[in-house]
Amino acid sequence: MSSTTEPKKLHIAVFPWLAFGHIIPFFEVAKHVARRGHKVSFISTPRNIQRLPKIPQHLTPLINLVQIPLPRVENLPENAEATMDVPYHIIPYLKIAHDGLEQGISNFLQTHKPDWIIHDFAPHWLPPIASSLGISRAHFSIFNASTLCFIGPTSPEGLDRYGVRTLPEHFTVPPEWIPFPSNLVFRSFEAKKLFDATKQNASGVSDLFRVQSTVQGCQVYLIRSCREIEGEWLDLLQELQQFPVVPIGLLPPLVQTREDKEDWSRIYQWLDKQENGTVVYIALGSELNLSQEDFTELALGLELSGLPFFWVLRTPSWSGDSDSVKLPDGFEERTKGRGLVWTTWAPQTKILAHDSIGGSLIEVLQYGRPLIMLPFLYDQGLIARFWDKKIGIEVPRNEEDGSFTRKSLDESLNLVVVDEEGKDYRDGAKEYRAHKDLHDRYMDKCVEYMENHVDA
Repeated sequence: MSSTTEPKKLHIAVFPWLAFGHIIPFFEVAKHVARRGHKVSFISTPRNIQRLPKIPQHLTPLINLVQIPLPRVENLPENAEATMDVPYHIIPYLKIAHDGLEQGISNFLQTHKPDWIIHDFAPHWLPPIASSLGISRAHFSIFNASTLCFIGPTSPEGLDRYGVRTLPEHFTVPPEWIPFPSNLVFRSFEAKKLFDATKQNASGVSDLFRVQSTVQGCQVYLIRSCREIEGEWLDLLQELQQFPVVPIGLLPPLVQTREDKEDWSRIYQWLDKQENGTVVYIALGSELNLSQEDFTELALGLELSGLPFFWVLRTPSWSGDSDSVKLPDGFEERTKGRGLVWTTWAPQTKILAHDSIGGSLIEVLQYGRPLIMLPFLYDQGLIARFWDKKIGIEVPRNEEDGSFTRKSLDESLNLVVVDEEGKDYRDGAKEYRAHKDLHDRYMDKCVEYMENHVDA
């Protein structure tokens, strides 16, 4: 292709796993592809499509929202179309329903013949279908390069060379294929939970099998990462996988415009009354199912800290009175004025951008806020180890059962947000503030890759 030739306008299909932690990053990718003038088909189920943020008006002609109905599956509640709609133990049944999308996806690909499909880890059946139709495949992982390196090679050659980890304790030590010093390991309690992913579940296949099938079946591995943060890990991942690994930046979200003006006015006024850099922001997400014991220690640790806090506490749609956790008696009265418990949707990006925020209990880098890390799900433990002592600290916990105390949370919060000894973490976090232009350039290079390798 000569430098004067305009790249061909592509049609790119995008198909994320049924979880909003995946759907939203995939949606950001879709918007960026459309900004470059390419046509996008964003594929999901009807209810998930309805819950998407609004597409910017200038991109609506280029983004087609494709709804494929989710098949009815035994044990899956009606209207449950994403992980946020069900408790953790029901997710394997969501995977059965997801696998039932195979025919609908196949029909769409046969009819529309996109140039590329950007897919997630779950549809192990997708690469052969796309390949037979001459459609190029990109696996997009929302996980860090360091996490993917820790998980290890997925190719048969790599698995033959290093073997398969067969016990939970194999995940509590650095794997032999990491050639540089690393503290990335799972704690015992995390390893036991993660080990379940290597076993076959009710869907008939393991998550590990899904990952191996979709990675081996793609032509390029798109990673939500950047060289400024994970350069050596990206190089190692390329070496382990033996095919192109393309970082696409961190996809920092734009400030949301969805909020209720009255709600934002109330939140803004409350934040404005707090001292700069002192408020702790807590949002554990709609998928986390904390035990009452952990929930109580978290609340009482916040209370003990004496720091102002903004806690987004939304009850999952599936929880009834019997299985929802309760705040300690008198908690809201005792912390009134100092803490705000918010029980509806909150404009997270706007809140985190406010000067009063001094730290957060979520892994969000783009605002330069230090982190108090309390990992519960999936790769959060590895992320916490990656950032521990750089831009915050991990709350000390019991190695075996993962329990923590209100006192350890109180001490961690104060150290990171206000104590003099925590200044290095606060300064470190500012260095990692995400610059949108930098991450946009990564995404531009990713789209260029797809333009240039469409016939790969």
